[in-house]
Amino acid sequence: MAKVGGSCVDKWEAYLVEVKPDGTTADHSPYERPESGITYAARSAPGVVPQAYVNRNEAKAACESAGKRLCSLFEWYGACRGPRGFMYPYGPQMTKGACNVSKPHLLSRMHGNRPGNWKYDEHFNDPKLNQEPGFLARTGEYEQCVSGYGAADMVGNLHEWISDQVGPSLEGKIPLRDDIRKKLVKNEGNAIFMGGFYSTTAEHGRGCAFVTIGHGRNYHDYSTGFRCCKTAEKPPKDE
Repeated sequence: MAKVGGSCVDKWEAYLVEVKPDGTTADHSPYERPESGITYAARSAPGVVPQAYVNRNEAKAACESAGKRLCSLFEWYGACRGPRGFMYPYGPQMTKGACNVSKPHLLSRMHGNRPGNWKYDEHFNDPKLNQEPGFLARTGEYEQCVSGYGAADMVGNLHEWISDQVGPSLEGKIPLRDDIRKKLVKNEGNAIFMGGFYSTTAEHGRGCAFVTIGHGRNYHDYSTGFRCCKTAEKPPKDE
C-alpha cells in the first residue's frame, strides 16, 4: 500500500477472491458479478485484471473482509494527485497515452449505437465487454499512470467507488464542473465513483477530479471497480 498522510492506499485497483467457510480462498473471475451469499475479499497486486461489475456495497464489504475499508474522497483524491498536488497522477497537464483513457465506447461497438436499446443486465453488465483486447488493462500496465505516492491507474482503466456520498459538502472537497455542481441537490444521497474509466476523458472533470454522482449504491456495470484504504499504523513510542 502507498502511505498518504495518515492513511495507506492500495497501489492497484482491487480484484476479488472468494472466502470459503474454512478460511481458504478461491479465484473469482473479474469479468463476472459477485454472487449473492458468498463472502469476497479484496486483493491488490500488479499485473492482474481488476474487478469490474461491482457495486459500492460489494466493494465496501470486500475491503472490510480484507481488514481494510473503502477509500474516502479525501484519501483517494490525495493519493491520485501525489505529494505535489498534480491534476493528473503524472503531472499538471494531460499526456496522451499515459493512462488508459479515451478508448472507443464498447457498448456502441458491441451492442449497436442506439442507447435506448441497451439493457442494464444484458448489455451494461455483459462479461464480454472487458474481455475485448486492448480495453481494460492489467493493473500497472500503464507505467506512466502512477502518482508520486506510487498509486497506479487512478485515472482511467476502471471507475473507483469511494465511501463518500453526494451532498452539498462535495463542492468543498473537490473541483466540480458547473454542470455537476448544479446536480448536487438532485443527486443527494447517491454514491460516488472517481477517476473515469478506459472510455472516458474529461466528461465529468479533469484527471483526478473526474467524479460521477448519478448512481446509487447498488449500481454496477463493466466500468465500476474500486481499491481499498486503511488508517496508517502509528510507530511505537520510544520507551
